[in-house]
Amino acid sequence: MSATAAAPPTGALPGVRDTPRGAGTIGQTRAGFGLLTPFLVLYLAFLIGPALYGLLMSFFDGSSVRSGLGPFAGFGNYTEALTSSDFWSSMWHTVLFTLLTTPPLVLVALALAMLTDRIRRGRWFFRLVFFAPYVMPVTCVGLVFTWMYVPQTGLFATWLDALGLPAPAWLADPNWAMIAVALMTVWWTIGFNFVLYLAGLQDIPRELYEAAAVDGAGPGAQWRRITVPLLSRTTALVTMLQTIASLKVFDQIYLLTVGGPNYSTRPVIEYIYDVGFTDFRTGYGAAASMLYFVVILAVSAVWFAISRRRA
Repeated sequence: MSATAAAPPTGALPGVRDTPRGAGTIGQTRAGFGLLTPFLVLYLAFLIGPALYGLLMSFFDGSSVRSGLGPFAGFGNYTEALTSSDFWSSMWHTVLFTLLTTPPLVLVALALAMLTDRIRRGRWFFRLVFFAPYVMPVTCVGLVFTWMYVPQTGLFATWLDALGLPAPAWLADPNWAMIAVALMTVWWTIGFNFVLYLAGLQDIPRELYEAAAVDGAGPGAQWRRITVPLLSRTTALVTMLQTIASLKVFDQIYLLTVGGPNYSTRPVIEYIYDVGFTDFRTGYGAAASMLYFVVILAVSAVWFAISRRRA
């Protein structure tokens, strides 16, 4: 008696239509484009379109008090911006603000996240306290700090007087105005970086610390050998996001000092606002915007290159 193996069934099952593989792929592609279309339309209408129109405006001597693009200026607006001492002065103020705010907003946020992560009871309270200022409107924060910076009667003046130290004219002294804005910014925005670091710390397995403790590693060695390496990607992300956010500073400086005293705190974006909406030179303002866009794009490209190398 010989046994014959049954051949596997071929073709579609009874009652089920066989769909070609290519047709399924085309259908998925169409569905993907259909889902992306609303976002793509908004992206083109409110980001790409205005950016291209701004690039076009930068080559004309346009004004907001007359219609049309105005006379063709070529690269004249770019040449004027690159040779303007006011443009470079505002660029330096932006860089100075970035240098004053980025290191503390990274290091202090990391320290606060590590302290909160080690607390066993009442952790939610410290999360709330450190993150709550970030959700406050900048107008409220600016108003509160304006009162705190008032000479002689402000809260900072009272604290320094209790310590026997003279209180500076925070917002009226060109040497202290940018520091005062940086202090307010650190207090106001540190909660965002704090949350990012706290999430990174909670992703580190506790078994690593327990194994290191068994091997005799102290808290300092655990921090150097475990915490810092495993938080390196979070630190890179926080540093780059904070750098770009600081380079885009405008609102808190405008509320506290309006760029003063004597333009000592005016950032690039306020300079662009002044020439575009106060001096009505929209073409020149568009050229200054494009130059600053290149700077931010270069910073982003450096971060992208570093991230790809570390990956």
